[in-house]
This record gives sequence, structure tokens and C-alpha cells, in this order.
Amino acid sequence: MVDASGKTLGRLATDVASLLKGKHKPMYCPHLDVGDHVVVVNAARVRVTGNKLVQKMYYRHSQYPGGLKTTSLRKMLDENPTRVIEHAVRGMLPHNKLGNAMFKKLKVYAGPEHQHEAQVRSQGGGEPA
Repeated sequence: MVDASGKTLGRLATDVASLLKGKHKPMYCPHLDVGDHVVVVNAARVRVTGNKLVQKMYYRHSQYPGGLKTTSLRKMLDENPTRVIEHAVRGMLPHNKLGNAMFKKLKVYAGPEHQHEAQVRSQGGGEPA
């Protein structure tokens, strides 16, 4: 569980990518997926330095002539703040099937609410009779 409020986008993305890869574990191996599942909350409250809100652009192309679309970071944070963190983390993972498997273990939410709670054992404890 990672809280993104007040953290810089790039530094947050490197921490999350390291957790997804499993580099914090003693059994880390670059060609195996030994990373953890990561839940990022408060994605809308991530911060950036300098003039990145205006100058940083995200590009996509429709594969038709003249089909280049650009979106500023400010507009992306207003419309879909989860995509900003997903895009930053995806660029730091391997660009192959292993990276795709690691990326599937990332869940990003714009606010503090999420549906990934730890499993809690019932109060009775033990098996039903």
C-alpha cells in the first residue's frame, strides 16, 4: 500500500516499480516475477516540480496521417490521474511479457478509497463445528 499524496511523481514511480519487480527481496532474480502486489491511493494528489504541469506532454498516435494527439500533464491529472502514475511505472518495467505480468499487479486509485483489504480471520478463530 503506497500513499501518493504529496510525493513527487518520478520518485514514487521508481519506488513502486522496485516493489513490483521484487528488488527489495533477497530472492530477487531479474528473469522471474517475484514482486509484490502494489496498491497506490491518492493518485490525484501527486506533485511535480518545475513547469511540468504545463510543459510535460503525453503523446498518442492513431496510425493515420496527422493523427498525433497531445495531452498536457495538467489535463491528464484533471481527467484521469490514475493513468499518470500507471504510465510512469510502466516505463520503468521491462518491455516484454514479464513486464506485462508485473504491471498487472499494480492497482491505482485517485482517492483514498480502495477495495483491496487484507483478509481478516473471523472472531471465533478455528474451524466451524
